[in-house]
Amino acid sequence: MISHTSLGTNNLERAESFYLGILALMGGVQIFKSDNVMFWEFEGGGAKLSITLPFDKEPATCGNGSMVAFNLVSHNKVDEVYSMAIGAGGICEGEPGERNNGAYYAAYFRDLDGNKIAIFYR
Repeated sequence: MISHTSLGTNNLERAESFYLGILALMGGVQIFKSDNVMFWEFEGGGAKLSITLPFDKEPATCGNGSMVAFNLVSHNKVDEVYSMAIGAGGICEGEPGERNNGAYYAAYFRDLDGNKIAIFYR
């Protein structure tokens, strides 16, 4: 089983400011913070999310083809989270809407470090 997914950042304070409200809207609670990493867990348990400065002290980069996807509780929650992310400086990678002939409702954005996030309801 997956314990957690980590996304790299080059500025932990800025990343925390970006993610605190967004992840709270998604049912996330910050459970740990140090000088180089933060962890959130979500309602229902399961895998956690960490935002971290790279251990090797090299710049954090986002992966081409890498993405973290979150299953949310409603279309409205997708809209809310997307709006908050874009308002906080995130970059649109796909506005909220039906995908795959109505199989699910999703939106996509990149965080302040370029990490791609998918939020969806199915």
